[in-house]
Amino acid sequence: MFQVDQYAYSNNLRRVHPGEKVAYALITMIICMAAPGILVPLLVMLLMAATVILRAGIPARIYVKLLCVPLGFLLAGALTVALTVSRVPDPAVHGLTFYGFTVGVTVPGLQRAGFLLVKSLGAVSCLYFLSLTTPVVEIISVLRRLRVPAVFIELMGLIYRFIFVIMDTAEKMYVSQSSRWGYASLKTAYNSLGQLVSNLFIKSYYRSQALFTTLMARGYTGEIRVLERPFPLSKKNLALIALVDVLLVVLALVTWRWPL
Repeated sequence: MFQVDQYAYSNNLRRVHPGEKVAYALITMIICMAAPGILVPLLVMLLMAATVILRAGIPARIYVKLLCVPLGFLLAGALTVALTVSRVPDPAVHGLTFYGFTVGVTVPGLQRAGFLLVKSLGAVSCLYFLSLTTPVVEIISVLRRLRVPAVFIELMGLIYRFIFVIMDTAEKMYVSQSSRWGYASLKTAYNSLGQLVSNLFIKSYYRSQALFTTLMARGYTGEIRVLERPFPLSKKNLALIALVDVLLVVLALVTWRWPL
């Protein structure tokens, strides 16, 4: 989480208008989710990877490592789609039979699972592009200009801030336990982990209350205003974004007419 925030402030696209990056990520993600074939999501994955690695300057190792974080959840979801359980023998199901139940996979099920996995990875890659190239403060600024309700914007900002509070609290507790040999063996590690989890919420709650008190002492009235850095709009970038998304829409329509 800290690394993502660090790259958001230090990447090569830092000086690009945040509205351009938000539009590029969201429009491309919508096209990816609406595409009927697997070709467009694959192209979106490659396009976002090339933009993040080659244009933004994020190391490929870091990007692949971050992309592997949601991969486990996506694989679990795709597996549930691919598996088929049947009480009636079906030659189309390739698997094992236990106590009259056949558990296996079918070719259409594998195709649906693969399509779901690729489309989800395409959408995740769009969000990774946005989070790795645009600080949350600038995303909030764009949402405010789009007239998103203030309650949603404030919740988004506070939740993001409290994520760092929880992570910082957990890290300090872990360092404190490790310095006292709390993870010297498997038994002590389980015991220390249980104590960390049980005390994490309480300590995070008190720290969040202290943070809220600090905000109130500085005149917080339900809306956090920060200085917004001016960014010039680039007609070249806007034209390139429009061209890329139009090509993706055309390709999606072609694959809808002639499935690939």
